[in-house]
Amino acid sequence: MVMSNAILAGVELGGTKCVCVLATAAGEILAEERVPTGSPGEALPAIKTILRGWFESDRAFSALGIASFGPVEVDRTSPRWGQIGQTPKPGWSGVAIAQELSGGLPVPVALDTDVTGAALAEQRWGAAAELRDFAYVTVGTGVGVGLIVDGSPIGGFGHAELGHMRIARMPSDSWPGSCPYHGDCVEGLAAGPAIAARSGIRASLIAPHDPIWNYVGHAIAQMLHNIVLTATPRRIFLGGGVMTAQPQLFPIIRQALLQSINGYVSSPELDRIDEYVVAPGLGVRAGPLGPIALAAGVAGTESGRISRIA
Repeated sequence: MVMSNAILAGVELGGTKCVCVLATAAGEILAEERVPTGSPGEALPAIKTILRGWFESDRAFSALGIASFGPVEVDRTSPRWGQIGQTPKPGWSGVAIAQELSGGLPVPVALDTDVTGAALAEQRWGAAAELRDFAYVTVGTGVGVGLIVDGSPIGGFGHAELGHMRIARMPSDSWPGSCPYHGDCVEGLAAGPAIAARSGIRASLIAPHDPIWNYVGHAIAQMLHNIVLTATPRRIFLGGGVMTAQPQLFPIIRQALLQSINGYVSSPELDRIDEYVVAPGLGVRAGPLGPIALAAGVAGTESGRISRIA
């Protein structure tokens, strides 16, 4: 078990920014630096410089966690392990981020998605500490879900991409959506860029009572309907920039979820819907602490070992 005062490093690769974090295994953040995501040719060298500077200082870290936007190859048996998949972010498709960022650092490395990292941080230090089964949803530049079942992220040949789920639309909604791959999937209807494309206004600037939030809340609730019926999580956490800026979405989503379930599932959790669909306990710290949670899972292992999850 990693000591609580061990120093760990993490990199959260997000849609608009990359956050480099130095922290203890107890979740105390010691240093944090941000780099615009931009192009890989600009972002990755800047991140490597930060990591190398920390490692060569008096704060050398014992493990590195990388929590990346998806899709990213997380299967350790795959020859494409550590590579970004097909993404609309210019220049990032096929980039081997794990190899690029860990090269030259003699420490074990863990890799997973940014939302799975946030879920594991919430489990280690936040409101999911007593839960073995829960979902962490982020609604921001994209829509992602970290789904924890029996204490671990679900996985098969890759990671979950529930934000690209196709859903039942509101009868009055014919907007085609903005996802370049699926049009009106959840991300294409509810992510920040989708909201801006539909309204012409940045999501954080739209009035709380604007009718657009009913469409956004419906899309998210439809995704939660499917998560509830598939994984039966004990709690669902909703984070990300859109949820933080527009907290009035919580009651909209809760009501829409109950209407969609329509009494079919009976559980104490759903009976207390205000305690079931909630904000993360770590708040905005869940994202930056995500890669630290990943690093904590491999700290103390053989140098150079590469893992998917904590």
